[in-house]
Amino acid sequence: MFTRRNVLALGAALVAAPGGAFAQAKTDIAISRQPGILYLPTHVIEKKKLLEKHAERLGLPGVTTKWIAFSNGGAQQDALLSGSVDIINTGTGPLLVLWDKTRGRVKGICASSAQPLLLISRDPRIKSLADFGEGDKIAVPTVRVSTQAILLQLAASQMFGPDKWNHFDAMTVQLGHPDAFVALKNPSHEVKSHFAAPPFQAYALKQVPGAHVVANSAEIIGSPLSQGQFMTTTGFAEANPKIVQALRAAAEEAKAFVETNTAEALEIYREVTGDKTSTADLLDVLKEPGMMEWNIYPQGTMKFATHLAKIGAIKNQPASWKDYYLPVAHDLPGN
Repeated sequence: MFTRRNVLALGAALVAAPGGAFAQAKTDIAISRQPGILYLPTHVIEKKKLLEKHAERLGLPGVTTKWIAFSNGGAQQDALLSGSVDIINTGTGPLLVLWDKTRGRVKGICASSAQPLLLISRDPRIKSLADFGEGDKIAVPTVRVSTQAILLQLAASQMFGPDKWNHFDAMTVQLGHPDAFVALKNPSHEVKSHFAAPPFQAYALKQVPGAHVVANSAEIIGSPLSQGQFMTTTGFAEANPKIVQALRAAAEEAKAFVETNTAEALEIYREVTGDKTSTADLLDVLKEPGMMEWNIYPQGTMKFATHLAKIGAIKNQPASWKDYYLPVAHDLPGN
């Protein structure tokens, strides 16, 4: 479980170790991600072995990649800091918290998706965020620090004032998206609302009686927001610069492939994840507004950083998104 104590302790270890902990040149790379179609580019990278391809082009043959699925960002963060994985793909909130707590020893490589997240409820009483009250429960991937949890904090600040940013925190419960979807389908389950990620939000709207949209991430933040982004320790990046360069190139190629060969990319997603949803239905999901947002540059991240600094969740206010992204991304536009 991700906790402030273990991040602080492991962050100190990263700072103390020469060049960052776990700094060694490697050709066997472990990368993690969470469930959901917003990780579609990572499935393309895996299936088409794009990291291996671009590493070889850069003069690093023989690279092998192991892809690991975690149910939430907190577990991924623990794995990265413990050295169990080399690179993770998760949201903006975890990136900023890790960057801050490790004193800059965790940074982003590039983004991979920025689809809107939808807060879904099957409770007929809940029509808007203002309708949530004591006793209501909202499923999020990781309490307090997941992208969904921070979006709720931003919404609370807008609705009730900056000092009420944690208004919804007590209502959140930690459930991975697949488990939250199952809870939503169970009419007797105490969790009636889920701040979901694609495709689980689409599944809920289609399969759960009475399910409806309560809030949209783009409306809360006022812009697209990077939901998936690759990040690693600076120690790993310094020891493995060609892997980092290859991953950025792989992400660019995967973006182009998803945009021009969407149906084939979805077949890859179905094969890798075991999702039984038809390709036709998944194509319908991607036709929804904002769902083909696969840019590799960070979007909306400084808004998160400003909020986290204001509430004390991070101690250091970055001057630019480039502070928490590696130089391999600095030629990109970003915000």
